[in-house]
Amino acid sequence: MNRTHLDSINKVVRSSARLTSHGHLRTPSPASIFRTSFFVSPASASSSSSSLQALPDSPKKPVLSPLYNLLPETQNPGKLVDLICSTLKNPNPHLALLRSDLRSLLSHLGSDEISRVLLRCQSDHVSALTFFNWVKDDLGLRLSARNYCLAIHIVAWSRKFAQAMKLLAELVELAEDVVAPDGDVFGVLLLSSEDCNWDPVVFDMLIKTYLKMGMVEEGLRAFRKATEAGFVPSVISCNFLLHKLLRLNYIKECWQVYGVMGRVGVHPNSHTFNVLTNVLCEEGDISMVYEFLEKMEEEGFEPDIVTYNTLIYSYCKRERLDDAFYLYRIMFRRGFVPDLITHTALINGLCRIGKVREAHKLFHQMVNRGLTPDIKTYNTLILSYCKELKMQESRLLLHEMIGRGICPDEFTCRVLVEGYENKGSLVSALNLVVELRRFGCSVSCEIYDYLIDSLCRENRPFAAKNFLDGIPKDGYIPTLHMYKKLIESFCECDGTNEALLLKGEMVCKNMKPDLEVYRALICCLCRTGRSKESEALVEEMDKGGVSPDLDICRALICGYCKEKNVDRAESLLGLFAVKFHIQDSESYNALIRTIGEEGNVAKLMALQDRILKMGFVPNSQSYKYIIDGIQNAAVVRKGMQLS
Repeated sequence: MNRTHLDSINKVVRSSARLTSHGHLRTPSPASIFRTSFFVSPASASSSSSSLQALPDSPKKPVLSPLYNLLPETQNPGKLVDLICSTLKNPNPHLALLRSDLRSLLSHLGSDEISRVLLRCQSDHVSALTFFNWVKDDLGLRLSARNYCLAIHIVAWSRKFAQAMKLLAELVELAEDVVAPDGDVFGVLLLSSEDCNWDPVVFDMLIKTYLKMGMVEEGLRAFRKATEAGFVPSVISCNFLLHKLLRLNYIKECWQVYGVMGRVGVHPNSHTFNVLTNVLCEEGDISMVYEFLEKMEEEGFEPDIVTYNTLIYSYCKRERLDDAFYLYRIMFRRGFVPDLITHTALINGLCRIGKVREAHKLFHQMVNRGLTPDIKTYNTLILSYCKELKMQESRLLLHEMIGRGICPDEFTCRVLVEGYENKGSLVSALNLVVELRRFGCSVSCEIYDYLIDSLCRENRPFAAKNFLDGIPKDGYIPTLHMYKKLIESFCECDGTNEALLLKGEMVCKNMKPDLEVYRALICCLCRTGRSKESEALVEEMDKGGVSPDLDICRALICGYCKEKNVDRAESLLGLFAVKFHIQDSESYNALIRTIGEEGNVAKLMALQDRILKMGFVPNSQSYKYIIDGIQNAAVVRKGMQLS
């Protein structure tokens, strides 16, 4: 079959279509469309960007020999379709037995044969689906796009829309593999409908399928193709499409869809106008709102509470509180009772401009009107009070919330903890967590991490460790990052023993100490006169595949120099230079300065020679320490002469 031109099809469809009582166009059969439309040459078809892509024809099979008719039916390839169809007509078809009986013929079951079976079963969707699933799941054959489309049309014609949607979703997922060449599912659905019963609703379902699968752009393309071909989507699909486009902030496309709806005769409903009100608000053109509301009323739709809430939220978001409260009063006049969403939006708007007291007053008015605030409303007020460091008011709201049976969430806890810290009362934050645990509220790991980190930043590692030990064993395990924070904080406070214990805990929990952990421990040990222990850590690092850095080299050599163990310092200086390729001038200078303080010039010059051979290059500070050493030696000799 030659490829037909889409524009020709569209013209015929539009001219022949008739609107049904269900809001869909009654279209002529595809067969009549193809008979009345002109055909184009292959060259012109390939050059047209708007032509439908036909399914590729199956490879031509050799004509079966008449001698096959002399064989039993179960061995005659020409009888394959008849045998399958006769089996499917049985009340309880045994396809497993059929597979065994037709084992020698199943190699002849191709896309064309599958389509023929489906077409013969189109009046019985159960048999068609049974066969379709048998071929796909039991035989494991690869179905063509035409097979899928026929099955979809048969099921949709039988009003089994859930099953049709499921098959459409499968076809969409396989589109790149089975629909050639551009994955145009709409095109193959339209072409395949010429051979079987079909319902235009299938194209409406295709739009919904794309949208439910999160393929919004593909859904928009299917909507455009359907309307260009003369099909009228349902208002439900149009609203679904508008909603998805709005979620992606495709504002321009929303208005395009709305324009097409009016052009093809889709009558909007109140939900349509509510979505478009959201579009206006996202667009930021609030000045157009009242004009749009007038148009909505001209169409016969009164704004409902969703419309008002959308507008009030938008006004509050843009800090236009006068307009928001004007609509709030209009709602009462028009018989709409503002709900929790209305009040939460207004409370949030007042808090946004710093009017927390007015927001709290409105909160009480809402409660007095019988509305029960939710956690979002409480969180809005608690956050605003915490920003103003009014922690007592925040704590009272927390107690009120718990008293109403609303459990604080992670946001509530984090806001309160940060508020106490900003106020300089970290102890109160710790007590708050203990109190929340007593009330049975869950405290997230992030809150524990935040508090431990805050205590470490305040150089209070012992308090952080006590807090960690007092945390109930409810699944919280400090991360590697938190262990590092604690170890570094202990090391800064010279709490070496506690830091080493924490390192042991890390190892027991299969957490490998990294360079930062080793650096903190080694620097602390060397600073507190425990260079020998730090050297053992360097050996542990080396075995674990962690290479020491310049800071570790400097800490060790300076530590040994401080302990007057210059021989070990010199040995390590050479080790770091040869094994780890670390040549640190400051470490070199520390060793020179230590020897120079002894006043032994011969020892100093011998050291200088050995260090130069290691590849170290002296700098100005090095020469200064050498000169100081020579002067110290002169002072020592002079003192000896005087004595």
